[in-house]
Amino acid sequence: MTPVDYHGQTTLITGASAGIGAEFARQLAARGSDVVLVARRLDRLEHLADELARAYRITATPIAMDLAAPGVAAALDAALTERGLTVTSLINNAGFATNAAFHQEDPQRLEAEIAVNVTSLVGLSRQFVGRLRAHGRGVLVNVASMAAYQATPTMAVYGATKAFVLSFTEALWYESRGTGLRVMALSPGATETEFFDVAGAQADGGTGRMRPEEVVTIALKALDRPAPPPSVITGTRNRLMAHAGRLAGRRRMTMTIGSMMDRARAGR
Repeated sequence: MTPVDYHGQTTLITGASAGIGAEFARQLAARGSDVVLVARRLDRLEHLADELARAYRITATPIAMDLAAPGVAAALDAALTERGLTVTSLINNAGFATNAAFHQEDPQRLEAEIAVNVTSLVGLSRQFVGRLRAHGRGVLVNVASMAAYQATPTMAVYGATKAFVLSFTEALWYESRGTGLRVMALSPGATETEFFDVAGAQADGGTGRMRPEEVVTIALKALDRPAPPPSVITGTRNRLMAHAGRLAGRRRMTMTIGSMMDRARAGR
């Protein structure tokens, strides 16, 4: 496989109003892809769409949509059809975390977390994967997390949703071999985004944070490889941590992550 040619493509990006999603939009637009920007905040999307259209002379289409809503995949597909748009690549980036002991969490907030992180991701993947495979030159990237590789006390549901995303996407990678569609799970560690405005600053466990530009650059370089991997972890430290977790065993790693989260919450 040769590096991805994004010219003439239309890439749908969820969670595109800020952070990693907005950076995917910028870097893909710079590579020549038209983009469809999806998130709840229309003003943010319109501002970014205008920026990209002027800077790169591509078509950027903002669509405001709540990805926690039932039937969002079909609704988004209908909105694209109304606009005469055909998606050739998909970046499922939208997601958020709750951060407290599980028994203290708001049940409705947990349902929304699962809906955004898992249900909408699966729904959008299923809605568009046939067309992406038929096109045969695009990408399907599902954003997982370092939290996918071990249990994450105080962020139990978030970690579980990202473990689902990792497993699900690696299976799609296998199923899509030979179609020309490049499928990959992207697992960032802590990244300097608005994620922490919702989850709280202590959600990074006291680890260093990467920049969104670094994360997306790593992802696109991996997709350009002759044989793209089913998943990629961003950053040497994060890769070492994932490897150490496999060696240490699940009990010890859960204790280690739990202690890190406790110290971060205590401000130590």
